[in-house]
Amino acid sequence: MPATLLPALPVAHAMLGMPELLVILAIVVILFGATKLPQLGKGIGEALGNFKKAQRETERDSLRHEVDATPRVDTQPRETRLEKDASKG
Repeated sequence: MPATLLPALPVAHAMLGMPELLVILAIVVILFGATKLPQLGKGIGEALGNFKKAQRETERDSLRHEVDATPRVDTQPRETRLEKDASKG
């Protein structure tokens, strides 16, 4: 059965409301326990901070090593491979 027969859901259906977020929070508390949540939050925050720091460094390095892609304009015509071979032998 082709997947195109399934109706497309509007974006509003994919968004989470307050009741859904509360259920997810309750499940997280049950799984990890209330004492582990601050450690979990700290770990996630540090991971996001490291990710953003690495992203900034990558952007800064890419700007520093930017390559000039402007085509050169030669005033003299270039020799072709055949002309070079002919002049050698």
